[in-house]
Amino acid sequence: MRAKDFILKAHKNSIEKGSFTWSSPSNIALVKYWGKKENQIPANPSISFTLNNCKTTTTLSFSKKENSNEFSFEIFLDDEKKDDFKPKIETFFKRIEAYLPFLKDYHFKIETSNTFPHSSGIASSASGMSAMALCLMSIEKALKPEITDEYFTQKASFLARLGSGSACRSLEGDMVVWGKHNEIEASSDLFGVKYPFKVHRNFKNYNDTILLVDKGEKQVSSTIGHNLMHNHPFAIERFKQAQNNLSILIDTFKTGDLKTFIEIVESEALTLHAMMMTSMPYFILMKPNTLEIINKIWMFRKATNSNICFTLDAGANVHVLYPENETETVLEFIKNELVAYCQNGHYICDQIGFGAKLINQTV
Repeated sequence: MRAKDFILKAHKNSIEKGSFTWSSPSNIALVKYWGKKENQIPANPSISFTLNNCKTTTTLSFSKKENSNEFSFEIFLDDEKKDDFKPKIETFFKRIEAYLPFLKDYHFKIETSNTFPHSSGIASSASGMSAMALCLMSIEKALKPEITDEYFTQKASFLARLGSGSACRSLEGDMVVWGKHNEIEASSDLFGVKYPFKVHRNFKNYNDTILLVDKGEKQVSSTIGHNLMHNHPFAIERFKQAQNNLSILIDTFKTGDLKTFIEIVESEALTLHAMMMTSMPYFILMKPNTLEIINKIWMFRKATNSNICFTLDAGANVHVLYPENETETVLEFIKNELVAYCQNGHYICDQIGFGAKLINQTV
């Protein structure tokens, strides 16, 4: 698929008004995407677990308007009008207008809610933009019913990427690859694809407990962080490392080798933050409690021979990953040892999920 293949061609149907509601999850990258080229193209491939409980539900209501000269929309988060979100949606609409030429024909009401704190390092932009892209693709499907399910999903992922890169990994599950990789034939820089190879039972129903170390806004946005990879002294080696780590994980997922999985996932998390700390300007998103939690996890793993490990997104919160058969002992450890380092003792228990769902439609 090329970008131009996603341009909506002539269609026979016409719709005056309607609404679609989609629920889409967040995801947590195992091999991290950090650094991008023009048009939201990733500098390296990534692979993620799709989450189940951390999700965004978005209702997109639309009605035909007379004036088609400009975008018209209003945004609500948890029933509260959010005009400060407008610039981001405006930018998104500008990026995708060539592919969805009907955007200026309608006034849109966007109503969205998250099951987790906004801007807290649980990739609300991933779940939010993927839900939005799916709603918009539902309008395209209503205008042009003959499009296939495969095309629908690919284009929704393609559009979501133009809103937030990692959003293209949230539509399906349980693992999604985004970015071209030599060993994954269907992989693409333009959209995410379901991981196509055998996965050992060790990685089925994997758990992710998210420790909310800091629920506030990040002091440096991911967009700025990605841009700092341009001219970064270690960027080229980092991109090679990501390619290699994904190759290692392909074999690891086949064999069920949890020790190698832990090494790659934790190394990727620390490398992500090392890139931030060695950018110019440099910045640190981890907090003291992030490091306390990491050290506690290492001590617990050594003492118990557990397969617990951690990963991080571009923020302070810690994703604690562990196999399903260790749920009871790891949750006990989290409650006894780690909750003390969470803001107001808050954490979210999640596990691998299988992607977005259409909740409601009115056309």
